[in-house]
Amino acid sequence: MLRISRMTDYATVILAALAQPPTPQLTAAAIAARTRIAAPTVSKLLKQLHRAGLVASTRGLHGGYQLAKSPLAITAAAILDALEGPLALTDCSAGRGRCDIEGHCRVSRAWQSVNGAIHRSLQDVTLAQLAGLDAPPVRLPSLEHTVKFAGARPRSTP
Repeated sequence: MLRISRMTDYATVILAALAQPPTPQLTAAAIAARTRIAAPTVSKLLKQLHRAGLVASTRGLHGGYQLAKSPLAITAAAILDALEGPLALTDCSAGRGRCDIEGHCRVSRAWQSVNGAIHRSLQDVTLAQLAGLDAPPVRLPSLEHTVKFAGARPRSTP
């Protein structure tokens, strides 16, 4: 099963809270209150998001956190990469030399293709869409094409 971790899910909720207008900057405590995520978890995730360049911080009495980029410039792929590392469905999707049987494996190219399609689809989804700031529904054309192609079966005639 493909599933993001709870921490990545929480990080997305935190980023969505920071994307909401009109507040340009929020303290970790305010984010915890707004999202109902425990303060220690919020602080831990803000540090990771800061290291990844997705949030910026300001120290001091009027300090806090804000998005480092526009919600339109932050993608679901960037969020996942920041929290979970690069997407790799299989060892061979992570790069050459990671699998003992890659020299004679017949399925690696197909898995790499699926991995690429999922990554492209994640790049098509922005934080603005995840936060509900973008009116059009989320569409995943890269993944739709791959799924349609992979699921295509010849029709039998009765």
